[in-house]
Amino acid sequence: MSSSNIHQQSVTGLPPNAYKELQPGEEYKPVMSPDQTIREVTPYSVFVGLIMAVLFSAAAAYLGLKIGQVFEAAIPIAIIAVGLSAALKLKGSLGQNVIIQSIGSTSGSIVAGAIFTIPALFILNLEADFYKIFLASLFGGMLGILFLIPFRKYFVKDMHGKYPFPEATATTEVLVAGEKGGKQALVLVVSGIIGGAYDFIIASLGWWSEVFSTRVLPLGEALADKTKLIFKINVGAAVTGLGYIIGLKYASIIAAGSFVSWYLLIPVVSFIGEGLTEPLGANIKLLIKDMSAEQIFSNYVRHIGIGGIAMAGIIGIIRSSKIISSAFSLAAKEIMGAKAIVEKKIRTQRDLTMKFIAIGILVTGLLIFLFFALGIVNNYTYALIGLLIVLIISFLFTTVAATAIAIVGTNPVSGMTLMTLILSSVILVSVGLSGTDGMIAALLIGGVVCTALSMSGAFITDLKIGYWLGSSPYKQESWKFLGTLVSAATVGYVILILNETYGFTGKDALVAPQANAMAAVIKPLMDAQPAPWMLYAAGAFMALVLTMLKIPALAFALGMYIPLELNTPILLGGLINHFVTTRSKDERLNAARRERGTLIASGFIAGGALMGVVSAFLRFNGINWVDPEWYESHSAELIALIMLALLCGYMIWDSMRAKAED
Repeated sequence: MSSSNIHQQSVTGLPPNAYKELQPGEEYKPVMSPDQTIREVTPYSVFVGLIMAVLFSAAAAYLGLKIGQVFEAAIPIAIIAVGLSAALKLKGSLGQNVIIQSIGSTSGSIVAGAIFTIPALFILNLEADFYKIFLASLFGGMLGILFLIPFRKYFVKDMHGKYPFPEATATTEVLVAGEKGGKQALVLVVSGIIGGAYDFIIASLGWWSEVFSTRVLPLGEALADKTKLIFKINVGAAVTGLGYIIGLKYASIIAAGSFVSWYLLIPVVSFIGEGLTEPLGANIKLLIKDMSAEQIFSNYVRHIGIGGIAMAGIIGIIRSSKIISSAFSLAAKEIMGAKAIVEKKIRTQRDLTMKFIAIGILVTGLLIFLFFALGIVNNYTYALIGLLIVLIISFLFTTVAATAIAIVGTNPVSGMTLMTLILSSVILVSVGLSGTDGMIAALLIGGVVCTALSMSGAFITDLKIGYWLGSSPYKQESWKFLGTLVSAATVGYVILILNETYGFTGKDALVAPQANAMAAVIKPLMDAQPAPWMLYAAGAFMALVLTMLKIPALAFALGMYIPLELNTPILLGGLINHFVTTRSKDERLNAARRERGTLIASGFIAGGALMGVVSAFLRFNGINWVDPEWYESHSAELIALIMLALLCGYMIWDSMRAKAED
């Protein structure tokens, strides 16, 4: 029996300081010892990971284009990996399961990058060959990996306990429980069944609505119509569990941003618009007084959130200047031949060398330049401009994407891509590239950037999981490239097949909401029509003021950008966390309740994610038991509120059952 097997069989759960900030001199020791050789990259783990990448790329692409939501693949893949290792009776499978999850979850990030932009080519009747989709996804994914690696230590080690990493927490709990078994696994399984069944009933059976709004009451309907004041909450188990893991601190900041959007800015815009007789703003055709609260949000207020996210990213880059400069300094030393720097690092802290990263960025940049020059614009000047846009924006927003995932588990990639499309369109038009060629160029630039940011955000989750468990980062980083290649090829074929089968325009076409939004934005820009610059500027100045007040600007701006119904359950989950962890004067008991609650929340997220995949496959095969008339009725919304109360009651009750000795 090898040392790796001996070590991994003694898994007793995550260390007590896994989710806490470390005291001076305190060290986090992962589940798998850094001093031992662990089985990670094997033919089995690579093969299963690639199979997962293909399957989940196809499933996520269809679901994303059909309803506009890309499910996160990490948790379902982790569950499958645990189940497979148990069925095959593999000993010491934890390291291999991390690799399976890391390779397979590439699917979600590549899909999000592709489907938010590429279908706009079909919508605008532009040329969309396989090689364009494949290469835009591949190069974007590679850039996302390469740009993130220098920041790995900062996010996963230096910021240990400061960011909640909700999705990484849930995935890690699944992997540990699968390896450990016992009481923890039972709590996770039971909550997973409850959360999965609950979310499956909503998505596939439609017994109650997914969102409750105050429009169900006559007074609420009147307020929504006259003053544009409305309250909405998503009643899903997964998103409530997400809020619990995020915790009250960040949940409150995110919700505050949302409340500013919905209870300050939307009513103000509505009040101002009452007296206007012409549409206000760039490319808007509807009068403000004829808009619903949701339309005011999407046409005006959300742009302020996008500006805030962009400025928060710039502030983050300035604050991270020491980290960036040290990364450049380390790269210079390694390139000059200081191999000892790499050799001294323990297994769990060793990344791909800076020399490899520098060469990788140069090679990828050259390939992107050739892709633009020979396959898109047929002009070296335009290709160089396109390359600079891709490199600068991808690099600047890498930390934004990673921070967003670390805080709230949601990557505002569509907002950052919209900003990229607007900037690239303005720049390309100013240098003389417009019309059809300009639209193709801008959309593919957006596709590369979107995939890069989607990848960097998702990859930080993998690396945090590896940090908690004791995987080798350089192995995760190395094999992520292969997952990217396979996922990009799969997504390219799937998008072409879906276009042939359903199409993106006309009756019964795939909805592709983000791509339709991109198409709607880019066409007037290429005709030199204005963009909502003042709204972006307002968001940017808001982020500066928040920073002066020492309020996390990115979390607040994310709240302004993400729809209200997704922020309110996050706040609810945070409040439950606060409630169950402050009821006792015994800190050990509070800690035990917090840990049990984290397991329950992780089960809700895991069950919801897995059932999301099941619901997607059922829909793909034409199986849908939802009665739209009932599902959209006020009665279904009232039942949804009751079910949410029962779900929260269970979560509190079960969390409070923890004992101090646990």
